[in-house]
Amino acid sequence: MLEIEKLSYAYPDGHIAIREIDLKINDGESVALVGANGAGKSSLFKLIIGISQIKEGSIKIGDLPVEKKTLKDVRKKVGMVFQNPDDQLFMTKVYDDIAFGPRNELLSDEEVEERVKNALEMLGVTHLRDRMPHRLSGGEKRVIAIASVLSMNPQIILFDEPTSFLDPSARRNVINTLEKLEMTKIIATHDLDMALDICDRVIILHHGSVFADGKTDDILLNEELLLGCHLELPFCMQKRKDKKQKSDK
Repeated sequence: MLEIEKLSYAYPDGHIAIREIDLKINDGESVALVGANGAGKSSLFKLIIGISQIKEGSIKIGDLPVEKKTLKDVRKKVGMVFQNPDDQLFMTKVYDDIAFGPRNELLSDEEVEERVKNALEMLGVTHLRDRMPHRLSGGEKRVIAIASVLSMNPQIILFDEPTSFLDPSARRNVINTLEKLEMTKIIATHDLDMALDICDRVIILHHGSVFADGKTDDILLNEELLLGCHLELPFCMQKRKDKKQKSDK
């Protein structure tokens, strides 16, 4: 379980990014974290993973508090897939990128091989094992970035805009990849159609606070609620609405 209590955070320039957030996310949940630009999504992720230091409130992963002295253990339990996979893939071979984390844990060569093999097989990309990451397509890079996190066997994975800047085929492949993952997933996204497809729950952040939290359909099909947070209906629902309005004329 991820438990956040009374969490607030301000950047050194005084900008308040997170305001009094209380959240509980249970094991195995698939949660979309949505909101307009500047709503606090990235700031919250940085606090969960320990990139930014908590100064007010608390975050716990199970019984483990997120604090400076526990970061090594926190990052064994929580992995993050960045928006730009090039920030995550830096080796000359896909295998070595996926093996990087387990090797840093000083696992045996046999265990590293098993971790890499399992991650590639889970995502159906064993054929990319010996490829050079910089020669992969954007969608392939996203999937390999996910594999590099999976190799650490995390309990929770944070995804930052996993479908952004992808063509339709690559986007669908990434969505199918996310659907395969059974651990807790928290997905920061503007892709509300993707959230509607694969998330059980939606949390809307607005000006750093939790504006709404509930079942996916209850949140993402509520146009008045979305408009209040500078969001729009998922494209599939907006298209249906426009079609109905035309037929009613």
